[in-house]
Amino acid sequence: MNAYRAVLAAPGARWFVIAAFVGRLPMSMLGLGTIMLVQGRTGSYGLAGAVTAAAALCFAAGAPVAGRLADRAGQARVLLASLAGHLAGLAGLVAAAAAGGPRWALFAAAVPAGAAFPQLPAMVRTRWASLLAGDPAAVQTAYALESVLDEVVYIAGPVIVVTLAAMLFPAAGLVGAAVLVTAGTLWFAALRGTEPTPAPAGRHGGGRAIATPGLRVLAGVFAMTGTVFGTIEVVMVAFATGHGARALAGPLLAAFAGGSLLSGLWYGARDWHATAHRRFLAALAALAAGTFLFAAAETIPQMAAAALAAGFTVSPTLIAGFTLTERLLPGDVLTEGFAWLDAATGIGLAAGYAAGGQATAAAGPRVAFLGAALAALLAAGAAALGRRRLQTPLSPAGEYPAAMACQQAPAAATNGPCPTREAPPPP
Repeated sequence: MNAYRAVLAAPGARWFVIAAFVGRLPMSMLGLGTIMLVQGRTGSYGLAGAVTAAAALCFAAGAPVAGRLADRAGQARVLLASLAGHLAGLAGLVAAAAAGGPRWALFAAAVPAGAAFPQLPAMVRTRWASLLAGDPAAVQTAYALESVLDEVVYIAGPVIVVTLAAMLFPAAGLVGAAVLVTAGTLWFAALRGTEPTPAPAGRHGGGRAIATPGLRVLAGVFAMTGTVFGTIEVVMVAFATGHGARALAGPLLAAFAGGSLLSGLWYGARDWHATAHRRFLAALAALAAGTFLFAAAETIPQMAAAALAAGFTVSPTLIAGFTLTERLLPGDVLTEGFAWLDAATGIGLAAGYAAGGQATAAAGPRVAFLGAALAALLAAGAAALGRRRLQTPLSPAGEYPAAMACQQAPAAATNGPCPTREAPPPP
């Protein structure tokens, strides 16, 4: 645990970690809260999954844009604008569901609720990379800490949603999410001392993070793991409901996140000798194996054990993926790169919500859980096929593609010197 204490001792780190944690608690509340609200009002898992999928798709579309703007204009300005749009969409979603409005109203409100969700996960990781620049081991520990906190989010969030909806009113979970995202986002935006300095426009060379081959591989893998998580979230509600214990859907999902939390703590405290891409491949193989446990569970206790065991494979996968991203990209597009991974995960979540809802309605939870296992297998296969790109930095000198073009044809450069980056440490 000394490694975690060391990174938290960095100037200002504790405060932005706490603020980002509060602000992203709603990430685990919005999907389940929307599913429970819409399904409770309409009786349709299919519609609930489709509305939640629409919000997730819009989140995926908006994430890279917000990340790119944050790299250029600063995190605080982008966060405040995003928060306003997100709250407007969330209010519309609650109002449309509560009033029994038409289906199109639910989808219309889901668009801004998803697209404008504040990109705190990407921004907090960029702050860590900036604060701990030059110490790769400390950066990896910081990413492990963030993954652990993500799992705390996914433990606490579902329980908060289910408790609020059960004890107060169906939309109370989403109202609670609005309060938390507002408090956390405003607090994080106010911590200007640790905000990375935006790079001047001329330093970007017009390059985009997604032009990096390794990031495209990572985005594809994260999309498929997002499908796994989205499917499990929807189908777990149906599984618990089918066993007469709908209120246990949140605790079962919390067990999944709890396993990931424990493995994240273990992973971040170790001094790894295996390369990051090999750790990534091994973790994905374990995730694929663990996901089959859901389909084998027949009782609530069995499902709790399966969720806990499968959860142990999640954090190592995500931490290795974020570590690879930080080593593949230069700092002036790093927020955008992390946002692309969040976007890919959002696309996967959307697919999982929609497919999980339809598969559950058509064939039942067990078959739907097998769909999640198939997505995990595809993620492991995609990473194996793209492993060479995951090992290769942007160039032998660690340059971003736009910088490479600039060095090859200086006359084509716009303004200022060509952007470069020193070679990253070996993974």
